[in-house]
Amino acid sequence: MIKQLLKYYLYMVSIFFIGRLGLFILYFDHFSHISENYWMTFIYGLRMDTITASVLLIIPTLILALTPNMFKNFANTLLKYYMLLVLVLAIYIENATFPFIAQYDVRPNYLFVAYLEYPKEVFSMIFAAYKLELSIAFIMIASFIYFYIKRTKGKMTKAFETPYWIRFLLIFPVAILLFIGIRSSFGHRGANPSDAMYTGNRMVNEITKNSLHNIIYAVYASKKNDSKDIQKRYGHMDIKEAISRVQKRLNISPDDKKLPFTRLVKSHFKRENPKNLVIFLQESLGYQFVHAVGGEAGITPNLNRLAKDGILFTDMHSNGTRSIRGLAGTSAGNLAIPGKGVLKRNKSQNDFYTFAASLKPLGYHTSFMYGGEARFDNMKSWFLGNGFDEVIEQKDFKNPTFTAPWGVCDEDLVVRANNEFKKLYHEHKKFATIMFSQSNHSPFEYPDNKIKLIDGQDAQSVKNAVKYADYAIGKFIDLAKKEGYYKDTIILVVADHNVRVYGKDMVPVDMFHIPALILGGDVKPMVYSGISTQPDALATVLDLLGVDLKYPIMGHSVFSDKKQNISLMQFNESYALRVDNKVAIIRPNKKPITFTYSDPTKFDDRSNHLKEVPHDKELEKDVLAFVITLNYLYNNKLYK
Repeated sequence: MIKQLLKYYLYMVSIFFIGRLGLFILYFDHFSHISENYWMTFIYGLRMDTITASVLLIIPTLILALTPNMFKNFANTLLKYYMLLVLVLAIYIENATFPFIAQYDVRPNYLFVAYLEYPKEVFSMIFAAYKLELSIAFIMIASFIYFYIKRTKGKMTKAFETPYWIRFLLIFPVAILLFIGIRSSFGHRGANPSDAMYTGNRMVNEITKNSLHNIIYAVYASKKNDSKDIQKRYGHMDIKEAISRVQKRLNISPDDKKLPFTRLVKSHFKRENPKNLVIFLQESLGYQFVHAVGGEAGITPNLNRLAKDGILFTDMHSNGTRSIRGLAGTSAGNLAIPGKGVLKRNKSQNDFYTFAASLKPLGYHTSFMYGGEARFDNMKSWFLGNGFDEVIEQKDFKNPTFTAPWGVCDEDLVVRANNEFKKLYHEHKKFATIMFSQSNHSPFEYPDNKIKLIDGQDAQSVKNAVKYADYAIGKFIDLAKKEGYYKDTIILVVADHNVRVYGKDMVPVDMFHIPALILGGDVKPMVYSGISTQPDALATVLDLLGVDLKYPIMGHSVFSDKKQNISLMQFNESYALRVDNKVAIIRPNKKPITFTYSDPTKFDDRSNHLKEVPHDKELEKDVLAFVITLNYLYNNKLYK
């Protein structure tokens, strides 16, 4: 029995070791320079692998120890196929880790599971973009199944020849060993993925983790977001102190003590006839593609051209690395709460602030427009539940010119939007809309003959997809300028997040940098170079509408003297609070760390940009305060 369990254990850790070795070789240049001993990744990694293997060995242990001899044939079959399933799953996850890290720069996490809720979009993307990786995985799995079945044709184990009473007694020492393996710690708290973070280099830490364990733990952690658990994982702080610290950092004084961030904000552009509002949210548009904000030349000619006509944000930061974080930031003006984004959480499905709550009482028609299926990430339910009048999605586009796995192309979206705005304008109706693009999304499919392809890049590449998205932006503004509504409309073009958040830093701050541009009939061109966030962008466009509004937006208009040089960035389970060029980072079950941050010298600069410095205890307390406060606002429905 012991011998058989040890064999299963060695099978599993061997698969995990091969996957880790492949990542170690592939990404060696990311950490070859660090002072820490990166070879320890295999020792710490074995600890992570042992946790996973110990969990998966519970069922074989029970079968081997408790099955009477009369049922040994059934037990052999059950054990044989259980272990086949486990080992095939391990091989598949290790294979999937390579393209996942290539895309997200982290091992598979909760996002890996979350995407499985949308099989149509996800499998279309996989078959279109990852044919080679999928083929390799299937060949490896098919080969393994063939040799496994062939080798285990006879009886799989001789364990049942051991007397039943001996096997029964063995379950106790084996159970103790498995318990030790699962906890992997004699401390107060069992080991978790944060115990793999033994260096300041993020890629070493990711290689050290175990993907299967990472996924299971992420699913478990996402379901535990009550205040008590958040404080257990990140640190303790009285809620009054936490709210006070966040209010002070954001420079927000509420009108109502019961609603900590809700206040009346007076417009700096008071108008008798308020403007319309359009927010054109761009999928995965990082700053590195936009020359006007420090990126590469030649990829976004339209944004670069239009940057001279409006308010250009040169140091805008996204809330996080997922679209739902960007959607919440630009439509609700809130920062990223711990766990699932608010679009997918129960207590924010109604009575949660969005700009529709401010504008609907003034007679605005509010809508969300998306070229794909709006059920994705629960967008449709969330927008309709929080004040929006209408959701226009893929099924509402009649005879689209081009459809990709994620929906109709951006050009179809902007043409439809322009027609909707013309109609509302002629009906003398005010409108406020958030449009969400999708063309810059793997597998990067878009209509032919719309752009001049970038030299040296595949047609279906990130850069060419970005160039097509830029083409659609240019077309939308050109169409709008020909219509009467343009002069009466404020238009914000902003990204939801960067295309990939990669780099060597613990939190790659530079990869939260996104472009943002405000345009409109009487918007005066200017450049805003201070640190800004998606909530700041929302507050600014609402300011430009020309009407006083009451809201809890966690940012300020750039025209307000209350605006702070601050951003909060959520990266997996880490939070980074940046104030000027100092950054405090907090992670679950780890002590906070303070860094100084230096901007990249160029858009393709992938060196370290964070330098650890002595603890700034106040800043570290403040980042904890943000985590606790954001969670408290959600749980108590105080963001309204």
